[in-house]
Amino acid sequence: MYSEAPPAIRVPQITVLDAGGQYCHLIARKVRDLGVYAEVRPSETPAAQLAGRRGLIISGGPSSVYDAGSPTVDPEIFQGRQAVLGICYGQQLMAHLLGGVVQKGVKGEYGLATLELDGGPKTALFTGLPERQQVWMSHRDLVTAVPAGFSNLAATSTCAIAAMAAPDRSLYAVQFHPEVVHTTEGKQILARFLFDVCGCVKDWDPRHRVALIEEDIRRTAGDRNVFFFVSGGVDSTVAFTLCLRALGPDRVRGIYVDTGLMREGETESVRRMFDLLGAGTVAIEHVEQQFLAPLALVRDPEQKRQIIGEEFVRVQERVIASHHLLDGHWILGQGTIYPDTIESGGTEKASVIKTHHNRVAGIQQLIAAQRIVEPLSAYYKDEVREIGCELGISEDVLQRHPFPGPGLAIRCLCAECSEPVSKTPDGYLIPVRSVGVQGDERSYAPVLALDRFPACDGILQNEATELINRVRGVNRVVARVASRIPLSEMRVWVSTLSVERLARLRSADAIVRRLSHASGFDRRVWQFPVVLIPMGSAAQPDAVVLRPIDSVDGMTAQSVAMDEPLLRLMAQALLEVEGICGVFYDLTHKPPATIEWE
Repeated sequence: MYSEAPPAIRVPQITVLDAGGQYCHLIARKVRDLGVYAEVRPSETPAAQLAGRRGLIISGGPSSVYDAGSPTVDPEIFQGRQAVLGICYGQQLMAHLLGGVVQKGVKGEYGLATLELDGGPKTALFTGLPERQQVWMSHRDLVTAVPAGFSNLAATSTCAIAAMAAPDRSLYAVQFHPEVVHTTEGKQILARFLFDVCGCVKDWDPRHRVALIEEDIRRTAGDRNVFFFVSGGVDSTVAFTLCLRALGPDRVRGIYVDTGLMREGETESVRRMFDLLGAGTVAIEHVEQQFLAPLALVRDPEQKRQIIGEEFVRVQERVIASHHLLDGHWILGQGTIYPDTIESGGTEKASVIKTHHNRVAGIQQLIAAQRIVEPLSAYYKDEVREIGCELGISEDVLQRHPFPGPGLAIRCLCAECSEPVSKTPDGYLIPVRSVGVQGDERSYAPVLALDRFPACDGILQNEATELINRVRGVNRVVARVASRIPLSEMRVWVSTLSVERLARLRSADAIVRRLSHASGFDRRVWQFPVVLIPMGSAAQPDAVVLRPIDSVDGMTAQSVAMDEPLLRLMAQALLEVEGICGVFYDLTHKPPATIEWE
């Protein structure tokens, strides 16, 4: 996954040292967006190999500096030959190696926080920026004493040393993530490091990517043709179109696989879309039973993803064989984008948050055999949309909400045993586990429910952040909107991924999409997952969770509050669906929760 400089750029001005952070490559991308080429290298890269760089950035990561085998850097990089910026774990590592003190935090910070500068003379990093600013945190360990020669620059409510610097040595560090969009001054902070501290000059133009991608497709494909399993989503549509342009319609084919895990009307909608695009030959393959049968036997989310990925490979092999495409002249094309690889452990030391269906064992074998082309694997969702605009793909297609490749399977949660919800001092603990990302690593934890109607002004979202930072063992907070019985009487029921439950979720999803579109709410959010959890009464055993979020690239996200009249209308319609006992609202940002529940 480590990037190499284009031939025209002999030595990158900035190297990002990968300490395993989920946002490692996002840092490099943000630097490139500012007009400076950046590469990503392993954190342990010897200082001698980094000669000529104007600056180094140490990424975040899931480890503790005191863990055996935790990522480190060559201490020689701190000797003043180039500027160094440590981010999150990078700050902790800088402090640790230079004689400061790092301690386990009693209270973690995940999500939004308010940074307060120290009020003294500003270093180059914060010159001209507000005294109070919004930042994005994802950590539990923290620096409690700066190394000799360093100054403490800023703090948050739970982090006394949120930024530090030794300007005379060109060493800077921040505990927060300036690379994510929710750090309001993050772009300015990175720009000040690049241009004011490092003295970089602009040498990278992020525009005109289409020609470069097409050239890479032709190089990867060689004389082979490309076969796609298209989903109809933004990513696969853009990737398919890029291959069509690069190779021509005679060398690209597509099939849409109906797995039985689709939304209501999805298959016909995809058929119409590709007909309008005129994008070559796309056929429909109905294989519902091949997926639903093995999925009915498992409940674990990782097993679901593994099964779906492996079944896709089996379908791929069978379809290619039936179309006589096993003559060595065909390779598989995929619309994998960068966040898919990141959460699957896409950098050397990154934690696996959830295995993307395009990164299961069978796909990894194809990658190893060089039988795959992924034109978008280095890009983020917003960049993919920009590329789609350059290609002339219609706005209706490009602005579709992201929908996961595994479909409704990962939005229909299952339970191994029947358990009641339990009252705690902070709310009700729901014994259904969801996936989260805390401190750059995967968490899999129960859900905390508040028995209050969600406020449309976002107050409960702030409370949810505080609760997860304080309460150990949870990574997601929801609020009850409406239910047939009191929350205290609900229980989680033994459940599987049955046809009946999928149909229930499909109906609920259709209701939410219809009302969101009619009200215009769908244009206010980046994505709106609708999740079914096995909680309710014996007669009505399921509940729906609404998960509207706002994001730019999918790496971070904020829970979006819905206007109360629309929320009440939606809840009323959902409770009329047979088998649904309650409606809940997900209040959690990413981090600490992932966008999807599984």
